[in-house]
Amino acid sequence: MDNVDRRAPANVRTASLVSAALLALVMAFSGSFGARAVSASTATALPPPSPGRQLITVTADAYQRSTATLVAYTAENGRWVRTYGPWTANVGRSGIAPPGQKREGDGRTPSGTYGFDFMFGAKPDPGVKFPYRRAFSYDKWNDDSASPLYNTWVDTRHTDPGVAPEDMMNPPAYDYGAVIAYNTEKRTPHLGSAIFLHVSNGGPTSGCVSLPADKLLRVLRWMDPKHSPRIDIRVA
Repeated sequence: MDNVDRRAPANVRTASLVSAALLALVMAFSGSFGARAVSASTATALPPPSPGRQLITVTADAYQRSTATLVAYTAENGRWVRTYGPWTANVGRSGIAPPGQKREGDGRTPSGTYGFDFMFGAKPDPGVKFPYRRAFSYDKWNDDSASPLYNTWVDTRHTDPGVAPEDMMNPPAYDYGAVIAYNTEKRTPHLGSAIFLHVSNGGPTSGCVSLPADKLLRVLRWMDPKHSPRIDIRVA
């Protein structure tokens, strides 16, 4: 039975029927396209799209949260179109650092927008488009702010990795990963190092962003350096 009040005047009943029809049409339209649409409120929080660009957003509810929502977008026809997600991602055990406040060893993921340098993993190249670096037992990441090679991948057979370097042969977390280009150009001491997008171990990270392996591989294979993928990490 319909919801029109048959005691109402004819013009009111007609208006009600028209409104119901319009609502049904809108809902049908949303059902067809809503799975990939970006809401107006979301779109205002994203950088302007440009042809072919790729964007990954990692958004937490508060700076202290160690989980966030990850969504991957592709720019199409002047707008951002959702490609993957929303998925739950792990971030730093101490949450996300406010802009400019990330420090070495603080357990926080840096906020901001960054590119990617290269991909890596303890396992063979899974078919990514970025340059891929296979990790072995002698490969470390230099986290020593006093070292001239701070925040770089180091082959310990030939180079000093500094004090307390990080193992890159670190399964399953580093089975696959991508180097987020945070502090990789100037490599300013004490501002943080080894910020990756990598496989989740089911809990918070030391400052990286992580996803379950199946979801991560979908994102890594989708990312293409010719489309300048960026990752935007922030608190809503």
